[in-house]
Formats: sequence, C-alpha cells, structure tokens
Amino acid sequence: MANILVIDDDIAICKLIETALTRDGHFVITKNSATEVAVNDFKHTDLILLDIMMPRLDGITFCRDYRSMIDCPILFLTAKTMEQDVIDGLSVGGDDYIKKPFSVSELRARVNAHIRREHRDRHQSLILNDCVFDLSEKTVTIKNRLIFLTKSEYEICELLARNKGQIFSLENILEKIFGFHSESDISSIRVHIKNIRSKFNEIIDCPIETVWGVGYKWK
Repeated sequence: MANILVIDDDIAICKLIETALTRDGHFVITKNSATEVAVNDFKHTDLILLDIMMPRLDGITFCRDYRSMIDCPILFLTAKTMEQDVIDGLSVGGDDYIKKPFSVSELRARVNAHIRREHRDRHQSLILNDCVFDLSEKTVTIKNRLIFLTKSEYEICELLARNKGQIFSLENILEKIFGFHSESDISSIRVHIKNIRSKFNEIIDCPIETVWGVGYKWK
C-alpha cells in the first residue's frame, strides 16, 4: 500500500483515480488546486499525480517550486502531447507522465510500476538498531547524526554490518577491503577499528566487538 497525492482541478478525474487506486489498496488524497497543497502533505507521500494545466498555479510551476522538498516520484497528468511539454515537465523534476485521456488499467500499471521501483531504490539502506547505512551514498547515520568515516572505515563497518554475527579475522578484513595484493598490513585494520570505535562511542556503544584470538564481529 502506498500514500498517493493527486492534484488535478478536474473533480471527475480525481474521483476516477481515487476509486481505481483505492481498489489496489493505496491510500489516496485528492486536491483540486495546487494552491491547496501544504508542505506537510509531502511528508508521508509515496507518489504524486500532478496535472499540468491548472488555474492559478500550474503543475510545471508547482513542481519547479517544491521539487526540492519532495523525494517521491512525480507523474504528470497532461492532455498536452507536444514533445516540448513533456520535456518541460521532466526538466523540472517530473519522473514520468500520463496522457489524458488514459485508461484505468494504464493508470494502475504506471503507478504501481513506479511504486515498485521506488521501494526497490529505498532498499539501498541497511538498518541495524540505531545505525543506518546509506549503501548508495556510503554514509552511516547514528540516531539521526551523520558520522564522518573515511572510505576504509566505512567499508570495514559495512562489511561487518552486512554480515552481522559473523567473525572476521584481521586477515579476512584486510583482504576483503584492500585486496589480496594490498601493501597494507593487519596493523592498519586495528587502527581503523580503533578510530571507528572512537567515533561511534561519542553517541552509542560501538557495535564492533572483539572476539579475542579470532577477530571482530558486528554484535
């Protein structure tokens, strides 16, 4: 189920979309003017269907003004078929467009395809208790605080976190992070882990545990 915001001045189209997508299990909110939309409406929205041709505030201008506050897909609804209109919509941050008139089956297929893709993209994160790894950006956030880690420190954390509970020897970590022919040695791994612990311990107890005589694991 997704939270979908529909912005279109045609009440009949809003009702059609709401009925069709509600049957798919989605929660749909409709607005008949872009001027009725508040910033809070974006917070839990998974997808926006946005009409281009609306009085007072058109969809292109709305998208241009608010795109930086919206991280979900925006699909334009448009009766326009000119290539430039499509380019304009995508250039201000639109993800796709649906031409009016559209069939209910096309609407459902396009919306559900974007929602599936969005959910897949958002899986590019790893959450372990208070630690959130952004696997795309290669960053770690602890209790909503971004931790500065060097590239090597981050890669050690990600290796251990992805394999929570599994013990890695210093040699294992060295090979997986730096490669078999690396000029680094296991003492560098010890230093990296010491630095990681120092940074984590400012906020929480570091989840990297020493298994004496064996190596390290993410507990």
